Formats: sequence, structure tokens, C-alpha cells
Amino acid sequence: MREEEIIEILKKENEDFRKLYEEHRHLDRLLDEINRKPYLTPEEEFEKKRMQKEKLYKKDKMAEMIRQYRLKLSQETAQ
Repeated sequence: MREEEIIEILKKENEDFRKLYEEHRHLDRLLDEINRKPYLTPEEEFEKKRMQKEKLYKKDKMAEMIRQYRLKLSQETAQ
């Protein structure tokens, strides 16, 4: 099963995954806005770094949930 299919399934079936996915997308949009600015204040630069770290954390959590789903699928098909 492709990763995109697993993401769609998890968004429908798993509230935690759906929340992480939505938060990740929101951070993506906020970072796009910040990156459009020609100059960032020190506070904006700090906030940008914080959001990048948070976004990466959420991406890592989602990747782990996808790995767990794949593992579960492979165990079910092996039985």
C-alpha cells in the first residue's frame, strides 16, 4: 500500500494522526508566510525556528504512525 493511501486511511480512522496532520499543514502555511518576508526581526527569526522544529516533530510522529500501520498490515497478511 502506498504512503498516500495510508495517510488517507489514518486521517479518517485516527484522531491523533488527523490532528497532527492538520497542525503540520497549518505550520507549513505559516512558514510560507514568514518566508515571503524580505526581512525578519529577531523575534520573527526565533519564531520561524520554533515552528520549523515543531513541524519536524509532527512529521516524525506521523512517520512513526505510518510505520506502525504498515507493520500492523504486514502482520495481518502474514497470518
